[in-house]
Amino acid sequence: MRIGIVCYPTFGGSGVLATELGKALADKGHQVHFITYQQPVRLNEFNANIFYHEVRVTTYPLFDYPPYETALSSTMVDVIVNHQLDLLHVHYAIPHASAAYLAKKIVESTTGRYVPVITTLHGTDITLVGRDKTFAPVVAFSINQSDAITAVSENLRDETYRTFPIEKEIRVIYNFVDTRRFHKKPIDAFRKVIAPNGEKIIMHASNFRKVKRVQDVVRIFEIVRRKIPAKLLFVGDGPERSGAEGLCRELGLCDDMRFVGKQEQMEEILAIADLFLLTSEYESFGLAALEAMAAGVPVISTNAGGLPEIAIQGETGYLNDVGDIYGMSDNAIRILEDEAVLKQFKANAAAHAKNFDIHRIVPQYEALYNRFLKPEPLQPLLT
Repeated sequence: MRIGIVCYPTFGGSGVLATELGKALADKGHQVHFITYQQPVRLNEFNANIFYHEVRVTTYPLFDYPPYETALSSTMVDVIVNHQLDLLHVHYAIPHASAAYLAKKIVESTTGRYVPVITTLHGTDITLVGRDKTFAPVVAFSINQSDAITAVSENLRDETYRTFPIEKEIRVIYNFVDTRRFHKKPIDAFRKVIAPNGEKIIMHASNFRKVKRVQDVVRIFEIVRRKIPAKLLFVGDGPERSGAEGLCRELGLCDDMRFVGKQEQMEEILAIADLFLLTSEYESFGLAALEAMAAGVPVISTNAGGLPEIAIQGETGYLNDVGDIYGMSDNAIRILEDEAVLKQFKANAAAHAKNFDIHRIVPQYEALYNRFLKPEPLQPLLT
């Protein structure tokens, strides 16, 4: 198959999932064409089956805001026609689904070819941005015009039906993780730099948006640290980082906390962690939590959104109500204070993550694609 993938090229879950999906498809022999405004952060290895097409937006004095969606549609048309794509798979409804609809119609009217569009919904395109009255009619229309729609969790599927008048089936295909990639032995030297005296290492990774409630992570750590020697590792960056840093200074925790910024090799960092905290008020799925589990790191999280679909209460970690920092602190201490308990939770987390392994999930996308591909015409027999 020749597949076009449209995504945001950032560290967010939708961009990571789309990039990893494309790489996995390329490894299986499919030709994958990424279409986006810059190279995706995880597209960092050469593969002969992977192509990257940059969306170039020309600026004119007439435009206060360059028309990215129009440029995106035009680039899709160019790639579809010149590389004979079989289908488009767009990740995140805004603006990718609407841009894909326009591109599909242009190709159909100029060449007579019908190019199927699969739209995968990831979260805030539905739960936050999509609810904005400015975008809602376009979001609903473009989703309904997609040939197939998938969501990364049952929670997100149900939320989409509640939010928009969707007339088609939304199929749930969970996010995935390459468990082999995250099965790493910790680098002792790295761990000793973070925790020189054998302290437990607690970790949080996100884009530091308000929905992540990163100050809750700091407060939980402050409580845990009273009973257990520990260090806190923050991975990522974003608008709420300064608030977390301010609270760290206020509570006198700066010597035991470290901000390492955005990181591509998450498997190397997770390998040294003992516990992962995810305090979000909403997660459509929780890819960061799944990657932690794949690395054998138990997860303390909220029970918001799709998180209960990937975690097992009391086995892979614990789930608490949003804002329940005392409950999450108690559960963190319960895991960390006993080495035998910690070891069991780590084993449980790694074992459960295999249910979301890349080799189980990617074939579901391939099967979906195949539903829309016309069979090749039979060749006449040679006589």
